[in-house]
Amino acid sequence: MNELSKLKKPRGSTKKKTRVGRGQSSGLGKTAGRGGKGQKARTGNMHFAGFEGGQMPLARRLPKRGFVNIRREEYELVHLRDFEGLEAGTVLDLDKLIEAGLVKDQKRLVKVLGDGEVSVALTVHAHKFSASAKSKIEAAGGRAETIVRFGEKAGKKAADPPAARET
Repeated sequence: MNELSKLKKPRGSTKKKTRVGRGQSSGLGKTAGRGGKGQKARTGNMHFAGFEGGQMPLARRLPKRGFVNIRREEYELVHLRDFEGLEAGTVLDLDKLIEAGLVKDQKRLVKVLGDGEVSVALTVHAHKFSASAKSKIEAAGGRAETIVRFGEKAGKKAADPPAARET
């Protein structure tokens, strides 16, 4: 039996589907194996995840707490101590940070924190800087440049409401 055209499935590997509700003599007629009456005998019965027979489901019995902000902005954090050993005049943009392994997800926003010291002048591009990080970079003669995201103006988010008019 070394030809694909001569292959056969093993005996007993397939089973005929039981056809229910095909008369009393079939053994599965009348109630079609559902028994008599009751919720489970009806069509469209309540068989879904979490259904507890009409009892209040656990997910609805437990108290609900907290709030999840769907517009929360998650930042990847980079510390100034990670910039030690770099040459003066180095420009650190997102691509360089990803290449160095300091930022893992290029879709996330990057924030530079002031943990550590900077001794050489660097130009750092990030979405946000802590006040201490910005002052340390500028004190060393470098520049901390904020990346303006799509839909934002420099220094102001697009989602901010316009200033209230005075009457």
